[in-house]
Amino acid sequence: MVGELDLLSEWIPEQMAPGTVFVLENAGEIGEKEDPYWAVLSCPSCGILGLITRRQINGLMPVICGQSSARRNSLFVRPKSSCASPSSL
Repeated sequence: MVGELDLLSEWIPEQMAPGTVFVLENAGEIGEKEDPYWAVLSCPSCGILGLITRRQINGLMPVICGQSSARRNSLFVRPKSSCASPSSL
């Protein structure tokens, strides 16, 4: 899957359209010490919100949607504000 990601500067859940990213105010302070949570991503396919880690937002680890019907779709976040399935990288 390839798609553009939109950056939201203020946490307004109603504005989290599919493909929107909101960087947490306390980014890096929660989660595992080696790979803390960094942002909230709205799945580009279905819009489900999920926390993503520093490695995921930098494109080093895949992002897998938490919705059971979309779990087969893993996404990679590219540094240039787009995401793609592993097969298209």
